[in-house]
Amino acid sequence: MKQRLATVLKFLAFFSVGIFIFWLVYKDQDIDRIAGVLKHGVSYGWIWLSLLIGLLSHLSRTLRWNLMIEPLGHKPRTTNTFLAVMVGYLMNLALPRMGEISRCGVLARYEKIPFTKLIGTVVVERLIDMLMLLLLLGITIVAQFGQMIRFLQNNPEINGKLHAVIYSPVLIGGILLVAILLWFSRSKIRETSIFRKLAAIIDQFSEGFRTIRTLKNKGAFVFHSVFIWLMYYVMLYVVFFAFGFTSHLGLIAGLTTFVLGSFGMVAPVQGGIGAWHFMVIEALALYGVDKSDGKVFALVAHGTTTAMLIVMGLISLLVLPFINQREDAVDV
Repeated sequence: MKQRLATVLKFLAFFSVGIFIFWLVYKDQDIDRIAGVLKHGVSYGWIWLSLLIGLLSHLSRTLRWNLMIEPLGHKPRTTNTFLAVMVGYLMNLALPRMGEISRCGVLARYEKIPFTKLIGTVVVERLIDMLMLLLLLGITIVAQFGQMIRFLQNNPEINGKLHAVIYSPVLIGGILLVAILLWFSRSKIRETSIFRKLAAIIDQFSEGFRTIRTLKNKGAFVFHSVFIWLMYYVMLYVVFFAFGFTSHLGLIAGLTTFVLGSFGMVAPVQGGIGAWHFMVIEALALYGVDKSDGKVFALVAHGTTTAMLIVMGLISLLVLPFINQREDAVDV
């Protein structure tokens, strides 16, 4: 009961933050204008193409995850892995980072793979995704250094927070203090039952991490790692052509918008709601797009993607038991 209450409270807290940011972004927007643009100013063919590209990225993530699971001695069915991935995206809309746990739980249930080993592979996935995002950020900074400086100048609160985090004496001192305490208490800590249980769990996590070194097809792994993020980028960029006010923007403008928007998705709110909108609107403003137009763009791009994830996630939840029940019957 307490765990359920804590989960509900977390959901409400994160959701409230996202809604509040969303409200701040759109509180002064003309609803009639948005409705007019949605009715007459959007080429929805590009939106459908964007969603198709998004599905390709999810399929690629599925195939990459299967590559990482194989060294663990398991070969899950691609259908189950894909459906698990889509359930994960759906759960992320309910609670930030819940998706990683949910998709591991789904695959562990239907493919009989140890849950902790799957978590290890997902942690590796997330580290690689973060490296890819940082790489894209580096490319963006080099290609659009002036625009990135303008972004920080236009948003002094973000610049101030970055500076405060990096140079925070409390943070640095706290890290040093914890490290010193752990070092001098290491002998006693190792003797505790909690440490032994944790060590056993970490060992299973480590097996998930080690899959990266024992992959049978490292070339395919690298390909999918690049392809996933390329499709994420293209998925957003083609939406530019759905609006007259963004159709003239080039590939670099699309990359800048994508990278800044991706950092909005990292924010601890469901589906990046509010935070993603803010980052994308500010990014488009760097290239002369009026903020009122940027708000429409963000609303459509985020709304359609979220709707697709909800639909695919719900379908996956419904299909998973049916498919596995039928396949189990065939095996018998």
